Amino acid sequence: MLKYFTTAFCLIFTYQVFAQAKHTYSKAQTDYTHYVDPYIGTGFHGHVFVGANVPFGAVQLGPTNLSKGWDWCSGYHISDSTIIGFQHTHLSGTGIGDLGDVLFMPTIGAAHSMKGSLKDPQDGYFSLFDRKDEIVKPGYYSVKLKRYGINVKLTASNRVGFHEYTYPASKESHIVIDLQEGIADIATETYIKQVNKYTVEGYRYSKGWARHQRIYFVAVLSKPIEKFAVYDTTELKNGISLKGKAVKGIITFNTKAGENVFVKVGISPVSSANALLNINKEIPDWNFAKVVSAAHSAWNAELGKIQIKADSLSQYKKFYTAMYHTMIAPSTFNDVNGDYWGADKKVHNDKSFTNLTTFSLWDTYRSANPLYTIIQPERIKDIINTMLTVYKQQGRLPVWHLMANETNTMVGNSAVPVIVDAYLKGFKGFDATLAYEAIKTTQMQDIRGLKYVKRQGFIPADSTIESVAMGLEYAINDWCIARMALKMGKQGDYTYFSKRAKYYQNYFDKQTGFMRGKVSATEWRTPFSPFVSRHEKDDYTEGNAWQYTWLVPEDVEGLIALHGGDAGFVKKLDSLFIVKGDLGKEASPDISGLIGQYAHGNEPSHHIAYLYTFAGQPWKTQEKIRQILTDFYTTKPDGIIGNEDVGQMSAWYVLSALGIYQVNPANGMYVFGSPVINDAVIKLPGGKSFHVVVKNNSGANKYISKVSLNNKSYTHDYLLHNQLVKGGELIITMTDKPGDFGNGPADRPKSIY
Repeated sequence: MLKYFTTAFCLIFTYQVFAQAKHTYSKAQTDYTHYVDPYIGTGFHGHVFVGANVPFGAVQLGPTNLSKGWDWCSGYHISDSTIIGFQHTHLSGTGIGDLGDVLFMPTIGAAHSMKGSLKDPQDGYFSLFDRKDEIVKPGYYSVKLKRYGINVKLTASNRVGFHEYTYPASKESHIVIDLQEGIADIATETYIKQVNKYTVEGYRYSKGWARHQRIYFVAVLSKPIEKFAVYDTTELKNGISLKGKAVKGIITFNTKAGENVFVKVGISPVSSANALLNINKEIPDWNFAKVVSAAHSAWNAELGKIQIKADSLSQYKKFYTAMYHTMIAPSTFNDVNGDYWGADKKVHNDKSFTNLTTFSLWDTYRSANPLYTIIQPERIKDIINTMLTVYKQQGRLPVWHLMANETNTMVGNSAVPVIVDAYLKGFKGFDATLAYEAIKTTQMQDIRGLKYVKRQGFIPADSTIESVAMGLEYAINDWCIARMALKMGKQGDYTYFSKRAKYYQNYFDKQTGFMRGKVSATEWRTPFSPFVSRHEKDDYTEGNAWQYTWLVPEDVEGLIALHGGDAGFVKKLDSLFIVKGDLGKEASPDISGLIGQYAHGNEPSHHIAYLYTFAGQPWKTQEKIRQILTDFYTTKPDGIIGNEDVGQMSAWYVLSALGIYQVNPANGMYVFGSPVINDAVIKLPGGKSFHVVVKNNSGANKYISKVSLNNKSYTHDYLLHNQLVKGGELIITMTDKPGDFGNGPADRPKSIY
């Protein structure tokens, strides 16, 4: 029943109007959504969301396949041709599945309350579909359900999903509402009730990756309900309301051939009353085309914040699809009246900011959050204020927060660099005193290995799994706190956290030249292999010693010194990109996109190629960055080399395609790489813009020969955030041979300037 499409077959239906090999940029082209291909990342292990939403919206309304498993973390994979229904929440690019709340599925014929299975396709409500009958674009999704001959169109506002179903003639037309079904979680309590002949309401409580989830909904129909039946799993119950663990509701009515039935589904983390309020505020009428247009306009406005020129259609598609993927989350997690469900499991009301959820911080602090400081400055206060409310409600900053739940997924306290980066870049709209309290309190606790950091200066390998990865991340966090303390005049804290920031040195074994686990101050864990990775059992998080030895983006100068200086550092870095070795049978599948032992498919490697520049060999950075941009990002469904990770993989592409990357997560310094675009206008607040012009760019011309900034020769191999946000023009001239641009010690990027 599953269909496995070739790449060419999958793409033939996408943007056929752009069949030419070259695309000439036109100033008249202002619809950037045409360049977005949501199929990119639906193959391999990309795990991206497919469906209708608006930028950073609470609703991610899209199809969910029948299949389960790791490659269906978002509910959808390009290999699958089944649909069980259309759910209102989805994750995008995560390595763990969850959500999939409030499933709606239009059907005809005999009513089924269960989704069914491939073994007995008629014993359930799922349907097959053909890719040729599917249209996917920002803010809109449509498909034909082959089993029923029903055409489905979906769009969304921030908190409301809007469905249009076109039925054939039938006396048994249905809409199944399945509150049991999720993507990878388990419903713990569900409730449904017919309110009147047009309205159904209910809620879904569930546990999964996020342990205590709750979503309320209201569905308003354009057509009166003729019959409403409620089921507990498969058992039909009396009445028009039901509470239980596996509640289903089936709406029934007659339809004429080609009759359109519209459904507006509002969701809320607080109440059904608020879900209805969200509908009345965001989609008060029945104009489906108007909502599609509004969603399209919202996406186009966000994508238009960077306006590029490039040589080929594929470059446009890769760039704007990457931008699109950076704006699916963090997602709205409050109602139009300011109500939200807090980490303390209480209802709060605060209209001063938009409360958010889906914080994949271990991933996004590296690229996505720095990108937001450039193209989403108005959202920074919402991100920081959400983190601070989480701190006040759970006693520490979020690690990986989802639906008001702390999942504690991944190592480190990665909210710290996000907050410090925003503070040092001068962002306002949040309480800086509270922010400092939050980062310090979080890093001074005794949980998750921190007690060993404070007492011993390292985390013993026999006390905590992933000890090396955890310790290196904590050193990054401590460096960030030290910089904020210095800025705020807290000299004592600056001294203390600066000392802790150097603890990364305690994991470096000078004899082997690797960061490795130790069981005491003088004893390393044995046996040791720099290649082997044992997922969730080892000293590293989804990686090995070859990859984690470089995780010191906050103090590259110190890392260079550990390797004996520039020459030793570069020699070891060269080896990373060519050495071969067996990661072992227990290695995580997240370790993908390998060049030697460099793994672009996982975040700890993302800064590594830029490190050559710190050691005076920027041309090697330029070579590697161009290789990664070209080989590991394509326009095919498998065009993302690893999990999208809630925008991080794509944010790396956006920044690197522009020719810049923030290696240090909180010092506001963008290191130059090798841009693949020819021109970019970055829109800034106050009507300003920053213009990047890349001259003589081509596949062969991947090296920077010279740079000018605002009509003056510029020799530094980096650009500061405060230079970029002032507006201006950066001209980068490329050549086909390595030159001497940025080679001098005075022009190298640095950790502290």
